[in-house]
Amino acid sequence: QVQLVESGGGLVQPGGSLRLSCAASGRTLSTYAMAWFRQAPGKEREFVATISWSGARTYYAASVKGRFTISRDNAKNTVYLQMNSLKPEDTAVYYCAATLAYSRYSDPGEYGDWGQGTQVTVSS
Repeated sequence: QVQLVESGGGLVQPGGSLRLSCAASGRTLSTYAMAWFRQAPGKEREFVATISWSGARTYYAASVKGRFTISRDNAKNTVYLQMNSLKPEDTAVYYCAATLAYSRYSDPGEYGDWGQGTQVTVSS
């Protein structure tokens, strides 16, 4: 099991940027595929982005493609989500998640380890 802690959330104006971090402990992240999900009030948790264990493959939800970038630094046991051109509809709690499998990468059920989440609010 790997412990995950997200940070970097906050309040930002529309059009602004934030960078989320997900720090891991307990095990090295280098063998895990990682993902970011988000959940807005009253909505189901939805897939945002994922990155393979080596960083060679990344996939994004259509709603964030071209605005968000997922990356990882296995030496620092950390995964990042750079969010640019933020919109009010990006407001949610953002969670990072880890999996040793990588077949249904957009399915929350694929991921066995989750962080506690960090709030992102986009508002003027």
